[in-house]
Amino acid sequence: MSRSATRRDPGWMVNALIVVSVIYFALVLLLPLGTVFAEALRKGLGAYLAAIADPEAQSAIWLTLIVTAIAVPLNTAFGVAAAWAVTKFEFWGKNALVTLIDLPFSISPVISGLVFVLLYGAHGWFGALLDNYNVQIIFTVTALVLATTLVTLPFVARELIPLMQSQGADEEAAAVTLGAGAWRTLFFVTLPNIRWALMYGVLLCTARAMGEFGAVSVVSGHIRGQTATMPLQIEILYNEYNSVAAFSLASLLAFFALVTLAIKTALEARFADDLAAQRLR
Repeated sequence: MSRSATRRDPGWMVNALIVVSVIYFALVLLLPLGTVFAEALRKGLGAYLAAIADPEAQSAIWLTLIVTAIAVPLNTAFGVAAAWAVTKFEFWGKNALVTLIDLPFSISPVISGLVFVLLYGAHGWFGALLDNYNVQIIFTVTALVLATTLVTLPFVARELIPLMQSQGADEEAAAVTLGAGAWRTLFFVTLPNIRWALMYGVLLCTARAMGEFGAVSVVSGHIRGQTATMPLQIEILYNEYNSVAAFSLASLLAFFALVTLAIKTALEARFADDLAAQRLR
């Protein structure tokens, strides 16, 4: 008889672990999340809707969506290209590229923002050159996009690389043997095989981009109505003791994150068989 069939964990241990997990989950996630929505509605639905309809709040919402809409496709294209290069080809510097992809995970977002200030700020490496051409990057939407793109850079690539490594390059090689070019191989062989991992990476990248604070805080200048994204606008409102407006905007940001999570869960449930088959390849 196998060890797995004869060994049974004590019932009290299983129950204790479940209770500890539920309590920890409730204290760390559910309680703070519930507090955000409770504080947002503390003065009623009218005050909540008024806070969301405020012109500065609307500007922050649209700016967040615009930055996300630019950064996520950029990182999606980079993630697919990097994963394809790393998993399908051998080249000098391959290990260095894999390490660099993970770099944004290991450094503080604030440092990521400071990098762009040192490069493109008024006293940065390229500051004088940009000033000669009347080009400003820091304290503009461009800086927000650059900072968000850097912070969210690894998400798509990191979802694709393990899957594509496990799949190997046999199908691509067969397609090339049959006469398919590089682009046809990408669109008709590679992308269909990685579509669910790609979608999952895009969702993670989207959620992270919408909630980014540290990097964009450094490069934005906190200009209300111009460079203040939702996280920055929440900080501004909270520092002004306008807690209802701050929590109202925070609840909307949390709602966006929950929608992203719901889409991910729905996709996993809808295509569970495809995901399982994809992992077994």
